[in-house]
Order: sequence, then structure tokens, then C-alpha cells
Amino acid sequence: MRTEEVAGWIAECSRAAGFSVERIPFAELDGWSFETGTGNLVHRSGRFFTVEGLHVTTGGALVPEWYQPIIRQHEVGILGILAKEFDGVLHFLMQAKMEPGNPNVVQLSPTVQATRSNYTRAHQGADVKYLEYFTDPDRHGRVLADVLQSEHGAWFLRKRNRNMIVEVFGDVPVLGDFRWLTLGQLGELLTLDNVVNMDSRTVLACAPVGCGPSAVMHTDADLLSWLTAERSRHQVSAEPVPLSAVPGWVRGDSAMEREDGRHFRVVAVSVRGGNREVTGWTQPLFEPCGEGVVAFLVRRIGGVPHVLVHARVEGGFLDTLELGPTIQYIPANYAHLAAEARPPFVDLALSADPARIRYQAVLSEEGGRFRNAESRYLVIEVDETQVPLTPPTGFRWVTPGQLNSLVRHPHYVNVQARTLLACFNTRAVRW
Repeated sequence: MRTEEVAGWIAECSRAAGFSVERIPFAELDGWSFETGTGNLVHRSGRFFTVEGLHVTTGGALVPEWYQPIIRQHEVGILGILAKEFDGVLHFLMQAKMEPGNPNVVQLSPTVQATRSNYTRAHQGADVKYLEYFTDPDRHGRVLADVLQSEHGAWFLRKRNRNMIVEVFGDVPVLGDFRWLTLGQLGELLTLDNVVNMDSRTVLACAPVGCGPSAVMHTDADLLSWLTAERSRHQVSAEPVPLSAVPGWVRGDSAMEREDGRHFRVVAVSVRGGNREVTGWTQPLFEPCGEGVVAFLVRRIGGVPHVLVHARVEGGFLDTLELGPTIQYIPANYAHLAAEARPPFVDLALSADPARIRYQAVLSEEGGRFRNAESRYLVIEVDETQVPLTPPTGFRWVTPGQLNSLVRHPHYVNVQARTLLACFNTRAVRW
């Protein structure tokens, strides 16, 4: 498929399946209810996920403590992309998949994108297509990548998915909602708003691209030592509490939200769609209260591109913190605060010279759990006058190659940073 044909193909898949997603009151949820006693939002099967409360303390100066709803999903899902060579060029089998929280409903997803409840058919629906290539990969080819990675630490409690790329050698039947695309094509599509979904981006970040030796400001040993020191200096406690015991949040007929209207809300939707394992269902979703800004600042050090990572604490992380982008925030949440209370480098990103922007696109987050969760992703070139070689505490200059090494292991690079790393790996970043 030619790259310019992909958007039309996705639109046709959406039209053919007749997808619809509508907000509904909590009372119209089928199979979901607020549990007596705890107030937790649970499914009658005991599967899928629950919405519970979380109490977080960090000891930080700005926000030392808070309460919030959180998604708790114990299952480890599979995010897997099949790869195959055609005429010496590696191609990836991508799916036009509907997710209820996507702003445009259908986006390019991995070959397999399924929770354990999905692929064990807890919903009594159809089998997950191509699943056998990832549950028994050695039978079909060879594994190029296989690693457990975190998801959004602000909205999931210790959630992990298995990110996989499996190269196949035999023939693979291509079903109607699937197409083979090259890494270069995916890079072009990543420059477009809301085409490549989050699950595809995190898997592409794990692709074993050739990074080769290069001059780095900090050796890998120094980088790991710094990250360990950052984890050690943060005393983070994140304890589940009943959803009914979360102060500052109010539950109405159709939403649970903060009294000040900031951050996010819990809502319910009714979904109809023809090419999913189940053609109709209802479920809760988290809906942020504004568009986010996610950015890497980048500069050449010794002639080699380095990105500025942030050792970022989030309440849902399994191990205190992970390396995130330089900037990761929702401006609406900080609008009421003085400038000094905003995250570092925000003004630099918001007022960046367009000539220095090496990548920019609006991309949505995980559409299976979040509704209209969009962020403007950026890569911005800076110089010594803007960001010094010795950045503030909690920040460090690293190369994309070093991040590629780290994503081969769990819990080092967060999902937003992995999106931007996927943009480097696919050459979507014009550097």
C-alpha cells in the first residue's frame, strides 16, 4: 500500500464497520457497577479492570500528596507487531483498529493489541486474529523484541504490557483490516495527527534499530547510576484506597470529577462497532480536561544529537520513576498557578521558533481506556544559551541510541518518551 493511500483505507474501514461511541450515564453501564462499601467501579465478571482510589505521597515541595481515581488492571496484555521481509525490506503488519476513546475512532494499531481478558475470550467474543504468532513465536519465526513496558503512570496503577515484534518467514494471510507497511512509511504517518496509535508507537520504540557506537555525554554506566540515585532520593508511597474515600472528587450521574474541574474525569460510554471481537459493549473511560504538551529538547553535543530526559515520578509506576520527555504536562492544570510553579522549560517549548521544531504532531493516548486524550508531541532543537550542558536536578542529556538500549529492559523509559523515541526510530524526526 502506498503511504498516501493509508488515510483513505482507514476511513473506509471505519465507514464499513459503522462505528459509534456515545457518552452515557453510569446507570446505563451493562455489567459495570459501583461496588457496595468501597465505591470502586468494577465489572461483574471480576475481569478486565477496576477503577479504584489512590493515595500518593512523594515528599516533593510542590505537590507532596494527592488522591485520585486510578485504573487497576492486573493482567499483562500483548502488544505485538508481525514483521516480514519483502524484496529485502522489512515490513510490519498493521491493523486499522477501532478504540472507543480515539478522537477519530480508528487508527493504526499493532497486529495484536489485546488484554488477557480479550484473548482468553472473557467477553464471549471472537478470537483475536494472529494471536498464535505471539503466544508461540518460535513456531512461526524469530523474536526481534519482547519486553514488558509500563503504561501511563498517572492513570494506571503498575500496569504493564508485553511489547513484541516477531519476524515471520512463511506466508501470512492478510485479512481485510490489515496491511503491510515499512518502517519508513510508519515514520511518514507519524507526522500526521492521530493516525498511528499509542500501542503501535510503544512497540516501534522497542524495534532493534541500528544505533551503533557514538560519542555520548554520559556513559551507560553513569546514566544507570544517575537513574538509581534519582529513584533513591524520592520517597514515593502509592496506596490503593476505596474510590468512595477519595477527597476532592465528586461523583455525579454521568461523571466523577475533581471539584475544581482540573486534571481528568471518569465517564461512561456505549460502543457499537463491527470489526472488534465484540460488536457492542459499555465501559468506563478516563477523559483528561485539556490537551497535553509532550516534548523532547534536543541539541548536538560533540556533533551527536542528545535529548534531555526527565526522571519523572508518577503515582502508578512500579519502580518510583522512569525517564520521561523533557516536558510532559497539560497546560490547563497549571493555568491558575504562578509561572515559577510550572514545570521547567515549558515557556521554551510553547514559544519555540518554528524553524527549530524538528517534529510536531497531535497524537492520542491509549484509546481503550482514555477518551479524547490528546497531546501535542514535539522535538525542539535548542542551544547552549537556552539549555546548558549541566541541566537542573532531575534532568540528563542522553542519546536516542542510549534510550534504544534502555527500552530493551522494563521500567526505564515511560510511554510518552517511547512515543518520541519511535519518531526517532522511524525517521519521523527531521534532524
